[in-house]
Amino acid sequence: MTPNPIHEVRAFVEEKVQPLELRFLQEGFGAVEPALQALRNQVKSRGWWLPPLPKPWGMGLSLSEFARWSEELGRSPLGHYVFNTQAPDIGNMEVLLKHGSQAQKERFLEPLASGEVRSAFAMTEPEHAGSNPVWLSTRAVLEGDEWVIWGHKWYTTGFEGSAFCIVMCVTDPEQPNPYARASLIIVPSNAPGLKKVRKIPVMGEEGEGWASHAELRFEGVRVPRENLLGERGRGFAIAQERLGPGRIHHCMRWVGIAQRALELTCAYAARRELAPGKPLASRQAVQHLIAESQAEVHAARLMVLDAAEKLEKLGAEQARMEISAAKFFVAGVLQRVLDRAIQVHGGLGLSDETPLAYFYRHERAARIYDGADEVHKTVVARTLLRTYGVEVSL
Repeated sequence: MTPNPIHEVRAFVEEKVQPLELRFLQEGFGAVEPALQALRNQVKSRGWWLPPLPKPWGMGLSLSEFARWSEELGRSPLGHYVFNTQAPDIGNMEVLLKHGSQAQKERFLEPLASGEVRSAFAMTEPEHAGSNPVWLSTRAVLEGDEWVIWGHKWYTTGFEGSAFCIVMCVTDPEQPNPYARASLIIVPSNAPGLKKVRKIPVMGEEGEGWASHAELRFEGVRVPRENLLGERGRGFAIAQERLGPGRIHHCMRWVGIAQRALELTCAYAARRELAPGKPLASRQAVQHLIAESQAEVHAARLMVLDAAEKLEKLGAEQARMEISAAKFFVAGVLQRVLDRAIQVHGGLGLSDETPLAYFYRHERAARIYDGADEVHKTVVARTLLRTYGVEVSL
C-alpha cells in the first residue's frame, strides 16, 4: 500500500495553511495566492502533489486512501487548492486523463496537473433545472473543422483566471436517447465570443479567482473539432464517471469541515465565559449540541469510507445507492454541525473572524450540486423498493 502520512498532512494544514485563512476571508483569494503558490511548492517537494491521480501524474492513492486525505484537506477552505485537488480542476484532470487525446493531454492536462494553470467546468444553465442534467440549451454545431457554440451557463466555478473550460453542449439534438445528445468540448477561456457576464455572489459574497463562480455566454464561439473531449454524444456518460469518485471526494471534504467546526465549537465553549468561572461548556444545552455533532460526524465518516470501499471493489453502478445515501446524509450533517457551531459562537460565528461563516455560505450548496438531496433520496428508495417489486421512476 502507498505510504499515507496522514498525521503529517494534518500538521501541514494546521501549521501552514490555516494561518492564511483570515487574510483569505477578509481580503480575498488574490491576497493569499502568492503564499499559496509557495505552499504548493512545498507540497511538491514532500511528494504529496496530486494524491488521487495515478503515477507519474500524482501519488497514486486509492479512492479509500484519498478519502482520508480529503478529510484533512477539507479542514481548511484552502487545503485542497494547496494540493492541487480542488474542484473543478481535479475532476477535469481525471476526465482528460481517461478520455483526452494525446494532443489534449499535452496542451491541457500537463499544465493543469503541474499547477501552471487552472480550469473550469460549464454545465449548469439558469434556464433549466439542474436536477435534470440532460435538459440543456447550449448547442455546438460542427461547421467544417470547427465547433460553433451558442449558449448560456452559470455557476462555472473558478472561471476567472482559468486557462480553459470544459463545456457540456448538445451536439446531437435529434438523438432519441436524451442521454446521448450532449458532448464535452474544451474551450479556451479567452476564446472570441466567450463572455463572462458577471461573478455570481453566493449569499452576498462575490469572491475572486478560483474562489468564485461565473455566469457565461457563448456567442458563436469557435474551437477546432479536435477539442471534442471523448466520443461525440458521450458527454453525459463521461460527466457521470466524473461524479462517482467526485462525490466521495466532496463528502470527505465535508467531513473535514464538520470536524473542524466541531473542534472550534469545543474550544470556544471551553474558553468563553457566560460569567466569571462559568464557561459555555458548563451548560447542558451546549453539551448536547456538541454530543450530537460528534455522533453525526463520526457516522458520516464511516458511511463515506464504506461507500468508497464498495465503489472501488464493485464499481460506481453497484455502489450507487451507498454513494447517494452518503451524498445527502453527509451534506445534511455538515449543515447541522455548522449551524450548531455558529449558534455556540454567537455573533463571532457570523463574522469572518473564523471560517464558520464562509463554510456556511458556500457549503449550503452541498445539498444542491452534484445532485440535489431529493434526487439522491429517490435513488436510494428506488433501489430498495425494486427488491420488493416496485418500480419508481425519477
